[in-house]
Amino acid sequence: MASPPSTARLRFGFALVGLARRWRRALDERMGALGLSDAAWPPLVHLDRLGDGISQNELAARCGIDGSSLVRLLDLLGERGLIERRISPSDRRSRLVFLTTNGRRMLRSVYRVLQEAESEMLQDIDDTRLQATLDMFARIEQRLGEGDDQE
Repeated sequence: MASPPSTARLRFGFALVGLARRWRRALDERMGALGLSDAAWPPLVHLDRLGDGISQNELAARCGIDGSSLVRLLDLLGERGLIERRISPSDRRSRLVFLTTNGRRMLRSVYRVLQEAESEMLQDIDDTRLQATLDMFARIEQRLGEGDDQE
C-alpha cells in the first residue's frame, strides 16, 4: 500500500479540494432553506458584483459553467422572477441579464446566509491570517491563469 503524501506541499491540493467541497456543501445546505440550489445562488451574487446588464456568456464564464447550463439555470431563475433577460441593443443575438426587484430581495437573504455561515466557519481565524490566505489564493490563481494563456 502506498503511503499518503507527507509534506505540506504535497498535501495542499487534496486538502484544498476537500475543504472546498465541504465549504460548498455547508453553504448549499443553508441556501436550500431559501429555496436555492447549489447552482442557483452564485449567478445572483455575480450579477450583483458585476452589475446589471452583463451578457449570458460573461456570466457563464464568471460562474465557471458552460453557456447551455447557464441558459437552463437562467430559465429557472426567470420563472421565479429573480432575473430577466433582455436583447442587447448593440447585438440582437446577445442577451443581457438583469436582477429583478425580487432578485435583489433574494440577494439580501443570500448575503445574510453567506455572512452567517462565513462568520461561523471563520470564527477563530484573525483577519491577518485570513488576508494572507486570500493573498496566497490570488498568487495561485494568477499562476493558473498564466497557464491558460500557454495552452
